[in-house]
Amino acid sequence: MKILSIAIPCYNSEAYMEKCIDSLLVGGEDVEILVVNDGSSDRTAEIADAYAKKYPTIVKAIHQENGGHGEAVNAGIRNASGLYFKVVDSDDWVNAEAYEQILKTLEELIRGPKTVDLLISNFVYEKQGVARKKVMQYRHCLPVNEIFEWDKVRMPKGKYLLMHSMIYRTELLHECGLELPKHTFYVDNLFAFEPLPYVQNMYYLDVNFYRYFIGRDDQSVNEKVMIKRIDQQIRVNKLMADAFHRCQFSNKHQKKYMLSYLDIITTVSSIMLVRAGTQEALDKKKELMEYIRELDRWLYHKLRYSVLGRAANLPGRAGRKMFVAAYKVCQKFYGFN
Repeated sequence: MKILSIAIPCYNSEAYMEKCIDSLLVGGEDVEILVVNDGSSDRTAEIADAYAKKYPTIVKAIHQENGGHGEAVNAGIRNASGLYFKVVDSDDWVNAEAYEQILKTLEELIRGPKTVDLLISNFVYEKQGVARKKVMQYRHCLPVNEIFEWDKVRMPKGKYLLMHSMIYRTELLHECGLELPKHTFYVDNLFAFEPLPYVQNMYYLDVNFYRYFIGRDDQSVNEKVMIKRIDQQIRVNKLMADAFHRCQFSNKHQKKYMLSYLDIITTVSSIMLVRAGTQEALDKKKELMEYIRELDRWLYHKLRYSVLGRAANLPGRAGRKMFVAAYKVCQKFYGFN
């Protein structure tokens, strides 16, 4: 039995996927690397098959018609045989020393008395052209090197777990029935959100494991690209609201964290719509909030009248300018986009 399955969604990734795969091969026979070729038209399929042939006990090549990042992750989950599951995008990579610690920790947890549903580690923004790398770490938010539950989570506003920092128990993903939508960007937020009601026990390892490359002009998190694809951001935002509405929360700390996460995503949608600078975009911003209000009035009230919600809805052109200015400060501080 493999300790960890790692899915690599690949679409026309020939230029950088080998660096990603090579960084993961360091895990040896403890890992299963699932290279998912999502209908690529370049040499991605050829490269995937070459690795599968060279490392038949570690690498598996999966070929499918193009379904987008979410469907590639779905394929990884369906084919995973490891006890835990991780997604590593094809233009990212992992740190070898941290990787070794991750695998050692997972092995110890598997042998331990408690089932751990989620392992959390740090990730590093490998932003193109920036010498000083921003590390997203959680040492002041979560207990370190111990199993804990939601009552120990102390996430401040503006901080949350991303796909890059998360390793789920594979069976949990099956139990929660996670199925990411096809042909939709930004589904990593759904991956980091929808399974959480099924998560009870967590473990945080304070190592800089995942290296998140950011800076290509065509990258989905590029601000101009996000504005162009705003309808997909809105779709994910609505799906997250739907998921929250369906939850039967048994833990108030879990509910608080998920509400805060949804608040951030709704604010991101709002700022991108404001930055678009068109009346059509402002109408979409209004329609998003109307959707949430009709879905769940309690949730609408929490989002609309939070600190972020109030900032996102400052009246008039002057209010929108203030909102954008505040966003730029956060952008510089956190190093995103």
